[in-house]
Formats: sequence, C-alpha cells, structure tokens
Amino acid sequence: MDQFDLIVIGSGGGTKLVRPVANLGKKVAIIEKEHLGGTCLNRGCIPSKMLIHTADLMTEFEKSKKFDVFLKSKPEVDFEALIKRVNETVKNESDSIKPLYHKTKNLTLFEGSARFIKDKVIAVGDHKITAKRIVLATGAEAMVPDIKGLKETPYITYRQALTNTEKPKKLIVIGAGYIAVELGYFFQALGVEVHFIIRSELLRREDQEVKEEFTKSFEKRFTLHKSREIESVSYEANTFCLKYKNFENKSISVLADQLLVATGIKPNTDQLGLENTDITVDERGFVKVDQMMKTTADDVFAIGDCVGNYLFRHSVNFEGEYLFNALYTKEVPEPIEYPFMPHAVFTTPQVASIGPTEEVLKAQGVQLIKGICKYSDSAMGMALRSDEGFVKLLFEKMSKKLIAAHIIGHEASSLIHILMAFIRKKASLDDIADMIYIHPALPEIVRNAARDAKKNAS
Repeated sequence: MDQFDLIVIGSGGGTKLVRPVANLGKKVAIIEKEHLGGTCLNRGCIPSKMLIHTADLMTEFEKSKKFDVFLKSKPEVDFEALIKRVNETVKNESDSIKPLYHKTKNLTLFEGSARFIKDKVIAVGDHKITAKRIVLATGAEAMVPDIKGLKETPYITYRQALTNTEKPKKLIVIGAGYIAVELGYFFQALGVEVHFIIRSELLRREDQEVKEEFTKSFEKRFTLHKSREIESVSYEANTFCLKYKNFENKSISVLADQLLVATGIKPNTDQLGLENTDITVDERGFVKVDQMMKTTADDVFAIGDCVGNYLFRHSVNFEGEYLFNALYTKEVPEPIEYPFMPHAVFTTPQVASIGPTEEVLKAQGVQLIKGICKYSDSAMGMALRSDEGFVKLLFEKMSKKLIAAHIIGHEASSLIHILMAFIRKKASLDDIADMIYIHPALPEIVRNAARDAKKNAS
C-alpha cells in the first residue's frame, strides 16, 4: 500500500493544496474521477459564463433601438458552433492540468473514483493508498427532486445544458435559484421560449427589494408559473408534459421539447464509503467540519461544496488557502475566519451582494442607515438608458460603518468589488460619500447611494 503525506480527493478547489504541498517536499496524491479542474472549469462557472457572454451580446442587440441603432437583419447565433467552441476551450484547459501534475516532483495523480475502505485507507481501482492527512474536496452535483414520472424522461441538468448542441424551441425550467435563472436567461437570449416553474420566489435568498426588482424585470421576458405542487412529468412524441397545481388548486399543463431541472445541488459524498470511517455527514450528506475544516475523523479535512458552508469557487479557494497555511506554514494555526462572502448572479439584470440582507440585519436587531440610488438617477445610467436597477447600501447606525451592499443592474458583478473593498477596510459613510468619483463612471451610483444614506442619517 502506497503511503503519502497528503491525499486530496477532488481536483477543483483541492488544487489549492496539491502542488503547493508537493513543492514543500511532501509526498502528495491527487484523486480525480472526471476531468481535471473540477466543477467550475468543466461544468460550472467558466463554460456557463462563456455562453452567457453570447447571451449578453444578443440582449444588447435587442436593445439597440433604444440607442438609435437599427439592425438591417436580426443577428443569429450558430448554436452548435457556440457549444462546441466553449466545450473545446474548457477541455483544452482541463487537459493542460495533467502535464503540470506529471512534471511536479512528489506528486502522483490517480484517475478514478475514491472509496474509503477504512479510516485513512482509500481504494482507487486496484490501488490502495493511505496518508498522514486526507482532504475531501469532492464537490457537488445536481439534485433531482422526486417528481412522479421524471426519472423516466430524458430531462437535463446543468451538465447537459452546457454541452447539448441541439437548441430547443421551448424549454421548461424547474427551479428559481441562480443556476436556473442564468441558464434560462442564456436560452431565452438565443431565441428559446422559456417557462419557469417556481415553488416560492425567484432568487429567494436575496435582499427583498432586489428580489422584487428582479422579478419585475424577469416577468417581462419569461413566463413564470407559480406552482404549489408539481404533480407529474411525462414524455411522449419528443414532447415533455409537466403538470402542476397552482395556488388556486387548479391543475395546469405545460408542454415543451426540453426540460431543465435546476433545483439545487447535493454533495458528492454518497459514493465515498464514508460509512467505513469516523467521518460524519449531516442529514443532507454534507461533511461535518469544525472551525479548522477538520472532519470527525483524525487528520481528515474537508473543503468546498461537499461541506456546504458556501457554494462558490471563490469560497473553496479561500478554504483551500486557509487549510494549506493552517497545516503547513503556521506553528499554531487559528480557526478559519470567513470575511463576508460576495456572490453574483450572471443574468439580465445582474445581481451582486456582499453582507447580510436588510431583513436579516433587522431580525438581528441591528440599527441601520439605508441608502439607495437607482441606475436611472446617475449620469452613466442616463447614458445606458437604464429603466431598472439600483445600488443599496446598509450602514450600522452608531458607527456608520458599511456592513452590507446589494446591487441589481448593469455590471453589478463588477461594481460590487468597490463595496467589498470598502467593507474590508471598514469604511464609514463619510469615507464613501466624500471620495472623488470619476464622472460619469458607473461607481457614481455608489456615491449617490451613500449621499442618500447621509440624508437618512440626519
């Protein structure tokens, strides 16, 4: 049985520990059952945003008349070529990782599924390996709800949505989270009729005012079906039939030639043989860890989606870097301390956020000063002819420190970074309102929101 200093299961966020530890002279094994690079590179963030960039271009073409630009013919997208190009780019990037691993001294790549035989002993095919330390970074996969008839149909999840080269004419999307709205937006922008089946509300974890603005915008372009219960799904003659009950208890049927299930994710832990170890998981299958990212088994750690503290690539990168430092560079490691974790939703309009929502802060008893500025109430907003979107800033009343920011609108995913820096540096209301901003750049909306907060503070 081969002995290592460190075994990492998963080549997504786990890469933050692999080569850095090997470069310290430690003997490292990395195990990957699919393409190297993990979910983000192969079937998540990167390919989806490459596709969504094309959707953004098509959306801008649609808006061209607002700017007195008239196209002589409607732009068309070669859907098959687009999907093939994106997947070829992703594959080339993934394929470039293996040579790096092979030329890294002290590093061994095992390709296959990992399964614990007992604590600290892992089988990969015919190999049995062990290590002083093990890190689980196995990620997550699509969660498929238990709906009558669904498993007997050729539905797709985000995996197939990013690789299928045949464009549907009409698409049903089950789900209302960020994966659902991003992929639904992509297909709609490329000419697909998209229907959403929603149990509660779009982007339900976002700030309430953001959700209301987002829903108002989304309803203009999509058909939203508010469902109390999905009764069944069937497939016949190349057509899906989804039946649901609305909130008046009336049964409704929706037909389409494709069905996308985007109802969340579940951790990739059920095939790891954890029952043969002291590692424990919660009722949903997420690995339980302490503040040092340590599992309930000695010298076994876990990071990323399989833990479920946060479900972003930037969060697992943070956890991986923390764990590397805690295990290999610090004599006395400290517990992980998460900063406010930012996130963004890449659709139209974009949504971005850092810090708690106004509703959460009020429930915690925090006294707030709120400032809001609409995109339309700014010089760049006028240039963009914005008819939706705003920046919302939340300050703690006594200290006047910025503690949260929520944005919906053009380039929200970029604009949020200035507010991330303000929060990181503990900026006050005066710091933000009194800074000189380039005119007429988009960040002036941030200044205007801060000025609104100053009015509300007096």
